[in-house]
Amino acid sequence: MTDRHFNVRVYGIMINDRNQVLVCDELIKGHAVTKFPGGGLEYGEGTLDCIKREFMEETNHEIEVTEHFYTTDFFQASAYNAAHQIISIYYMVKPKGEFRIKTTETVFDFANAVNYEQTFRWINLSEITEEHFTLPIDRVIGRMLEEKYA
Repeated sequence: MTDRHFNVRVYGIMINDRNQVLVCDELIKGHAVTKFPGGGLEYGEGTLDCIKREFMEETNHEIEVTEHFYTTDFFQASAYNAAHQIISIYYMVKPKGEFRIKTTETVFDFANAVNYEQTFRWINLSEITEEHFTLPIDRVIGRMLEEKYA
């Protein structure tokens, strides 16, 4: 019998004053993916603490969670381990204080092309589609943002 596990992921949707959403390009296990900033829930951690920690780790900025946006409501196996079911939780977030982060306009603009290297981009909400994202649940969020803001 194969062990089955749940993998809980928590992501933040940050929209700036120019109506752009922050996305993260990352190399994960040799695959370049575009996703929202965030990551895995650690044992003993709540989802709000998780997204705050992840934003601090990835952007070196504190954030405030303003509202829940979406929780996965369908089965999704992990792209990296078929024995893991992914549950993703998305929150709308905003920075505490001024948000300064190095961004690029180039997709997958990696300097070293090493595992877990990240770059950040802003995408105009008027242009957002599911096609901007790599992973299935992020694609759902891309479609939801397109319907809401396009």
